[in-house]
Amino acid sequence: MVSDNGIGMTRDEVVENLGTIAKSGTAAFMAAMEESKKSDSISPELIGQFGVGFYSSFIVADKVVVETRKAGEGEAVRWESDGLGSYTLETCAKKDHGTTITLYLKEEGLEENFTEEWAIKRVVKQHSDFVAYPVIMNVEKDEPLPDEEVIKDAEGKPIGETTKKVFKDETLNSMKAIWTKPKGEVTDEEYDEFYRHISHDWNAPLDKIHMKFEGTTEYDALLFVPSKAPMDMYYSEKKTGIHLYSKRVFIMDDCTELMPEYLGFIKGVVDASDLNLNVSREILQQDRLVRNIRKNLVKKVFELLTKMEKETYDTFFNEFGAAIKSGIPMDHENREKISTLIRYKTTQSDGAYVSLEEYVARMKEDQEFIYYITGENLISLAGSPHLEALKVKDYEVLLMSDPVDEWVVQSLPEFGGKKLKSAEIGDLNLADVDDEKKEAFKNFVEYLKTQLDEEIKEVKLSSRLKDSVSCLSGDASGMSAYMEKIMKASGQEMPKQKRVLELNGDHPLVVAVKGLFEKDPGTPVLPDHAQLLFDLAIISEGGRVEDPALFSKRVGDLMAKTM
Repeated sequence: MVSDNGIGMTRDEVVENLGTIAKSGTAAFMAAMEESKKSDSISPELIGQFGVGFYSSFIVADKVVVETRKAGEGEAVRWESDGLGSYTLETCAKKDHGTTITLYLKEEGLEENFTEEWAIKRVVKQHSDFVAYPVIMNVEKDEPLPDEEVIKDAEGKPIGETTKKVFKDETLNSMKAIWTKPKGEVTDEEYDEFYRHISHDWNAPLDKIHMKFEGTTEYDALLFVPSKAPMDMYYSEKKTGIHLYSKRVFIMDDCTELMPEYLGFIKGVVDASDLNLNVSREILQQDRLVRNIRKNLVKKVFELLTKMEKETYDTFFNEFGAAIKSGIPMDHENREKISTLIRYKTTQSDGAYVSLEEYVARMKEDQEFIYYITGENLISLAGSPHLEALKVKDYEVLLMSDPVDEWVVQSLPEFGGKKLKSAEIGDLNLADVDDEKKEAFKNFVEYLKTQLDEEIKEVKLSSRLKDSVSCLSGDASGMSAYMEKIMKASGQEMPKQKRVLELNGDHPLVVAVKGLFEKDPGTPVLPDHAQLLFDLAIISEGGRVEDPALFSKRVGDLMAKTM
């Protein structure tokens, strides 16, 4: 039950305002909105004047009864409806002027008991925390009894009750809609407090955007960039951080339509006064105003990130870099802009992040491509045998260790006029293998191909390798070893990817095994040595051999024979 001591309504006013289900808030409301726009004073008081939302009470109630008496009138009126399109109206007894609304709550189907104090507080906090006026609740509390009212024994110890039940007014809403204030009137402490209030993150935000957009569409926005990624950052069921309001009245707290998924870590509020009152997710998706707001917000976020100092941006990218990179395959319209925001560690950056612009600016004069390699471990990538020839040429290589990087390179074929090229897929064409050497290794290469036919597509002398024994490379049209691993880990059935076994024709081990083959192709240990060359290639790229125990035995036997 909710009561007031206001001016109340006459019978005719009850019919006018409550007599037609959902009539309030349509023509009359929109007319008032237009008038307020003409006077340049759109006020939050409009919401509530025309009963917008009154009939939402039937979501929780089977029946609603309104008893009201107009000030100065002798007759009171009782209005009753079940919300199904009809109502009853009769005279009733009411001593004082004002209105009393009684909700007969549904017995089934409600997720919460709205007679409970905590449930009422939650609803007010969620939906009306920032309305301009206080929402006050008369709450029962325990209060200590005055000392003279406490009964005590002979030793002065209390006997019986030491507290009493009292009712006190408690303001349930904060009313601190700081996004409506000019930036100069909001302190850093208020920004931080507000961020914690809406995000439940007790770390201070890294940066913020406070903007008021005026023009054909008007809205306020206060957005925050967190300093730490939340625990559920990459969970599919995570919620975005944008709260949508209309004139301080809460609409929804997970407005995915206002920010793309890859920027879902941005927290904040958007207050759009011109939103359709019958707003829903379906309407938001089609709403021109919402699309315009989204476009402007994304633009502002890009501007903020672009202007960050390097140290601050590196801190940000450590936390949210993978999310930013996921925008490359997701957002074709902003792909070029996002590509300027992504960063990578490289073979020459000494652990520091490098932008693609910086990489291109310091490419060697004879360097044709932006070289990269993908995998799950930066140390393994930096030491990969695939990079040996590139290091000799002093070419810098991007080390891509996020799973999303596999999709980045598929969606970003070039940057700054330079094509991206994998260091492990296809031929690098940095140097030709001597034809005479090819001929010398021809029979040995064919033997290895026969021995490893189920595992590999081809065996050849490598132009990549300078120090390592062997490596595995893929076709230019094939997928990387890391991509294959990602796909398998996600549960997808993958056909076996046969790759090319490349040999370092100058390595002593390769030369020795070749010599053993040429001396006696039927030597019993030769098949083991062939498998060993393949296993070493797998291990060099951070993979796992099929039979670690057998691999260990082969290495042990080989070492024992050389001692």
